[in-house]
Amino acid sequence: MIEGEFAVPSLGALADEVRAVLAGRHDPGVVVFERLLNAVVSHSFRDREALTAALGAVPHAFKVKPHAQVRCLAVIVGEAVGPVRAEESWERSGAGWLELCQHVALGYIAGARSGEVAARLRAGDHVPFLLSVPSGPTGAVEPYELVERLAEYERLGIRPGPADLGQALLRCGGPMDPEVVRAAEKLESAEGIRLAAWLRQGGLPHPAWQREREAGEAERPSKRRGARIGRRILVGHEAIEGRGAFPRQFWSLFRVFEPLISCPHWSLPDHRDAHTVATLPWHPEIAAARLLTGVASAADQDGSGSPAFLEALASTDGPAGPAVHLAVAYGLASVPEPDREAAVRALVVLASRGRLDGELLGRELTALVELGTLRVPLLTESLRAAVAVPVPEGAAAVWAVLATALPGLLARTRPQLHGALLAVAADSARLSGARGELPEVTALAQRPGSSQLLKQSRRLRDALAGA
Repeated sequence: MIEGEFAVPSLGALADEVRAVLAGRHDPGVVVFERLLNAVVSHSFRDREALTAALGAVPHAFKVKPHAQVRCLAVIVGEAVGPVRAEESWERSGAGWLELCQHVALGYIAGARSGEVAARLRAGDHVPFLLSVPSGPTGAVEPYELVERLAEYERLGIRPGPADLGQALLRCGGPMDPEVVRAAEKLESAEGIRLAAWLRQGGLPHPAWQREREAGEAERPSKRRGARIGRRILVGHEAIEGRGAFPRQFWSLFRVFEPLISCPHWSLPDHRDAHTVATLPWHPEIAAARLLTGVASAADQDGSGSPAFLEALASTDGPAGPAVHLAVAYGLASVPEPDREAAVRALVVLASRGRLDGELLGRELTALVELGTLRVPLLTESLRAAVAVPVPEGAAAVWAVLATALPGLLARTRPQLHGALLAVAADSARLSGARGELPEVTALAQRPGSSQLLKQSRRLRDALAGA
């Protein structure tokens, strides 16, 4: 039923993997975490006593706080090998839940699923596998696989967990094969009827977006968390219909997202990772928009980085719109070097998969430099690294961005800052075979003098002329 990299390992292999993950403090990655989570559930269904014998001696307590997914796996293992408390109902696992923060909506969804899994294991209510196990590393679930899984639940007479089913539906999107829809329509359970309707509508709708700048005149960054300094561009979205069919913990996702509302949670790096993107792999815009303030803090307030988050956004199959491009823009000029390196990889991945909007990214870079949010030397360093990537998409991506960004930067900021950036532009234009003319560059190249700025503007002019 579940094959490939997410296939259930043997008990011995499972014990070894769980022991290795729980012994570390670092993120195990989407594939490893999802495989182990499902494997514990599957082996508990097959033979709980054997699972307890295999995992009972694996320590799942920590002296030092580990990554969130490591802690989650430890809880799941503890419930799987602990005594069954059949008097408890797993259906009340989300009772009393209260929304506290709109930024971590996807974290609420992940928490609801893991809480439900833990509660079912604790209550001795076994399922053969999780419906929400991904089909690939982005977190996406193939529609035909979800139909097959739900058909097996029907055959066994097992009721799906609302959070597990909800997560599976959110991971299922993209173009729908009519044959898969017809197969779903043959399912008889209430959940099967719901899946067929979900596939017919193409999954979760994409909300309308709005771009917003922090209010007020741009000021130097404040060390005070949450301070509004008028230097960031953020993205919000309208409400999404259909929340009533999902558990309450999912409802934050469906609400209007207002990016300028502050809270103490936006800077928590635990949510800015690949697991967050994998919660909603067909909608990277939602993940990027909700966590954009934290991503921006690495550029204008020396905040904690989000390298795995940036790469995961670029690797999904969902549309890359204003929020994803802004996340890459902030990443290209982030203070932490791992963020800049990840943003360069994200830029190249977007370009190689035909998802890069060079004009959009160029406009956002220009606006953020004008506001003083991004540091030109760091941005230049990142774009130079992208040009040096040994694939054609690197230079082409940089030129696509700078062709839009340079005119605005030269016209509205101090040109003296941009000699090195013009050198990168000249290299990217030459390597990508770009042709044409940028009037601002031509005017600069015609000035007398031998400064670095003028030399590089002439190099770029000549490259674009094919000289």
